[in-house]
Amino acid sequence: MTSGTGYHHGDLPNALRCAAVDVIDERGLGAFSLREVARRAGVSHTAPAHHFGDMRGLLTSVAAEGFDALHAATVEASHGVDDPVERLIALGEAYVTLARSNHAHCEVMFRVDVIDPDDPVLQEAGMRAYAVLEDTVRSLIETEHLDVDLDEATWLCWSTMQGLVTLGPKLEVIAELKGRHQPSSADLVREFTVRIVAGLRAG
Repeated sequence: MTSGTGYHHGDLPNALRCAAVDVIDERGLGAFSLREVARRAGVSHTAPAHHFGDMRGLLTSVAAEGFDALHAATVEASHGVDDPVERLIALGEAYVTLARSNHAHCEVMFRVDVIDPDDPVLQEAGMRAYAVLEDTVRSLIETEHLDVDLDEATWLCWSTMQGLVTLGPKLEVIAELKGRHQPSSADLVREFTVRIVAGLRAG
């Protein structure tokens, strides 16, 4: 899920994704174009369309790459963490860290207006990443015999972490204006997770 100034044309689709990430990082989606992607990758302006069909196709591929990276990061973070609450915290920290360090991917992963949400590769990547969180929530429910809906509990955890990603900068501004210490992302993930789990336990 990284890009760089060197594009490897032995794998042109990946080189085009890397170039697309660079364009989004530097210019934003509003100034995104296939021609600029091709220019940065050092290939013909028709190359992106040849491999991805159109801009939506390329951005969909970038989004799928983002979900693949999310899956890898959360699997690694949860490896060897047996306690489901601690595993939830580890997943949340990995989620927020990955999202903030990979802005371009997160810019498109949930933007159904610029990607194809029905793309089978994207759906498979998204559900694979989702399953890591869902399995952890299921483990919590089964371990503690909680009377809660699996889907709703999973959505609550996911929505909270995504909220931290989206609103993090605003929370920092509010904390500064109120003259209070802004907790780290890790501290907020742990605090919010503990509160969510307490709510689930209360039914």
